[in-house]
Amino acid sequence: MFTHKKELQFHAKPERPDPVYAKKLQEILGGQFGEISVAMQYLFQGWNTRGNEKYKDLIMDTGAEEIGHVEMIATMIARLLDKAAVKDQEEAAKDPVIGSIMGDMNPQHAIVNGLGAAPKDANGNPWNADYIVSSGNLLADMRANVNAESQGRLQVARLYEMTEDRGVREMLSFLLARDTMHQNQWIAAIRELEEKEGVVAPSTVPPEWEATEFSHQLINFSEGEESAQLDWMGKEAPDGKAKFEYASKPVAHAEKPKLEPAPPYVHDTPPHDQK
Repeated sequence: MFTHKKELQFHAKPERPDPVYAKKLQEILGGQFGEISVAMQYLFQGWNTRGNEKYKDLIMDTGAEEIGHVEMIATMIARLLDKAAVKDQEEAAKDPVIGSIMGDMNPQHAIVNGLGAAPKDANGNPWNADYIVSSGNLLADMRANVNAESQGRLQVARLYEMTEDRGVREMLSFLLARDTMHQNQWIAAIRELEEKEGVVAPSTVPPEWEATEFSHQLINFSEGEESAQLDWMGKEAPDGKAKFEYASKPVAHAEKPKLEPAPPYVHDTPPHDQK
């Protein structure tokens, strides 16, 4: 069950309208690593968690928080669009300098969304459920969560650089802080799970399934051998089962493949070099 409080989780009020920046801000709303993505990722992970109540509670806490972040950014976008109707773009076009600035406004903000936000990225691509990860394996999912928060925090930092508006920066500062917390909590949870399960996910794969002679070998598939100089090369792997090995050249472990000709009904090109 969800309820809605009318107060925002944090301030979302710019100093002045800026329709061009509103378009940029859409990325951390409806982009691949935006707030809609992390909200849906955490909620589905939480809903799908089976028999691990403390982790489910952690995930649901964070997913519900992210819904509030979606509302904050949508509100900020709407306020950045105040006094920024399409007719203003037309008027601005009479002045080449102003027109070049206003011309980068997203016209759908006015035409489609009534001077409001949309579940889209900065280029207008609709948010996509394929952005989210919810596998049922907590260790694998929380590693995906660290990535999502890392990429999201990077984009927020870049957006912070793109504005001098104090009100916008205050909201972005809050989001940076929460991204810091979320990275820390997922890393802490990962370490806790690793102590129980080991570092390789999933831990439930029977040993006989895996060709273990290849499990700790770094193969040089690129020009040069700089990767051999990695500090951890030759040392024990994080899973504690072997040391890292370096293979300077790839080795083919199978023969050259040869496929049988396709049957006539497929209408492939018939073989002409068969003897």
